[in-house]
Parts: sequence; structure tokens; C-alpha cells
Amino acid sequence: MTFIRRAFGVAVIRAPHLKRNLIWQAAIKETTYVYHSLRWQLEKQGFKLIGAVIDGKPGLINAFGDIPVQMCQFHQIAIITRYLTTRPKLLASQELRKLTMTLSQIDEYDFELGLKAWYERRQLFLKEKTLNPETKRWFYTHKRLRSAHRSLKNNLGLLFTYQRYPELNLPNTTNSLDGTFSHLKNMLGIHRGLKAKRKLKLIAELLPK
Repeated sequence: MTFIRRAFGVAVIRAPHLKRNLIWQAAIKETTYVYHSLRWQLEKQGFKLIGAVIDGKPGLINAFGDIPVQMCQFHQIAIITRYLTTRPKLLASQELRKLTMTLSQIDEYDFELGLKAWYERRQLFLKEKTLNPETKRWFYTHKRLRSAHRSLKNNLGLLFTYQRYPELNLPNTTNSLDGTFSHLKNMLGIHRGLKAKRKLKLIAELLPK
């Protein structure tokens, strides 16, 4: 799903190998219900979903839990970058980011091995705490690094689905859909100033394609 403005977005299901947007729906929030609705409409038309590539939004997997789900590796890298930046100063952060950047060149076994090895080396560092002199309460010193590790650990089971089901030919990213969203936003940008009704009409002409 992408947001055209703060309170208006578009959710799309795309078939990357067909290079087609199959169905879309306008929404004010990205919720699991939106994807349940899209899937129901699609299956009502006779389509059968055999796998899904998602961006990692919490709860989204619930809409596709009965089929193999791949989390976009690009989005996972973006999550880690938000936590650690592109040039982290801490050595432990540099190591974790470097491991994350290998996602598309490595298999699940080696990545999991690397993540476990990193944690073994850095677990004491992750447990370091700092005292807040004003509240007299302790907090984890490296909270963002802990969050980055937790994200990789929690999403690990979804990051290599495309390798476990080679017969499905699942992509490992949502790049095809992201390209659709970029084109949509560019076209809407060209027609900036359209009223909501006309904007929806333009979106309907662009999606599905």
C-alpha cells in the first residue's frame, strides 16, 4: 500500500511475472481488513493465490497466512537502516548492517548462522544499561541496535521463503509493485491540484494495468 496523502492511500495486489496489477482499493488506513477484502474480491473473480510478497507491516501476514509468504528483503534492509543509519558508528551496528546487506546474496542457513554468531559476540553489549539521572531509572543503552536485531530475528522465517519454495518462483522483493507506486505518484504529481473525485478517476485509469 502507498499513501498519496496522509489520509488517503491505495492498496494493490500485483502479479509480478504477469506484470499486471490485478486489483486495487482506496483506503484511509493500511489494515489487515483491506488485504482480506482485496483477496476475497480477487478469489471471487477466479484467481488463486499461491504465494505472497509483503512489505512486513505487522499483522499483514494474517491475510495470507495459509500460503507461503515472503517478506521483501529491500524493506527489511530499509528497517535496519532506519534503526542503524547508513553509516553506524558502533562496531556492533556496523557488523549487523553488513550482515543485513548480504540478504540477497546468501541462503537462509548461512544468514541465520551469521545472525546467531553476531548475537553470541554481542549479547553482553546489547544488555548494557544506562541510568537516567533525573528519573533514577535504568534503560538499555543500545535500544536501536536491540530493535534492529529483534526485527531480523522476528522476520527471519519470512525472509527466505522464495528459496524454500523455488517452484513458486516468488520474487524476494516488492520492487515490481514499488515501481507501480512510483509511476502512480509521478502521474498524480503531474496532475497536482485535482479534486478527490477526479484523482480517484485517474487512479482507476492507471490501476489495474
